[in-house]
Amino acid sequence: MSATYALGVDQIREFLPHRAPFLLVDRVLEIHPIGDLTDASSQNKAGIRVVAIKNVTYNEPCFQGHFPNFSIFPGVLILEAMAQTASFSIYPYLIKDISRLAKDFKCILVGISDARFRHPVVPGDRLRIETVVTKCRGRLWVFECKAFVEDTIVAEAEVKANLMPNPEMAV
Repeated sequence: MSATYALGVDQIREFLPHRAPFLLVDRVLEIHPIGDLTDASSQNKAGIRVVAIKNVTYNEPCFQGHFPNFSIFPGVLILEAMAQTASFSIYPYLIKDISRLAKDFKCILVGISDARFRHPVVPGDRLRIETVVTKCRGRLWVFECKAFVEDTIVAEAEVKANLMPNPEMAV
């Protein structure tokens, strides 16, 4: 499919429930959907690619304690940024009803495998996160995720998430 999507912070905030300091996606540069955009089911979604940016600044709350004399962006926050980026894989299929998605569904992280942290990420770095859907089975989505600073890979992991009905909406 030739359609691609780029999202600014307002569109990101409309889609993700996270807020500062836990909103870890500053910009979505590209979403490359596949298949029929009117079909939001998980079938035939392997191959969807998303690219996003997280600008790492010294003003991040984590740098007060990680580590005061050698500031390193925590690996767990890189993993969370990967998961937040991966959740945009479903965005093109729900774009006409994003407000309903935000209210009625939650994307829940259920697993991380094969996480590797290859280089430290420090204040001033621009983290580019790339995710690809590798498997979809019902509610379970599996993503191959990589994070780069410039052209250097700094982290990678397999991320698993469930697209679940919002428990607050259950009767």
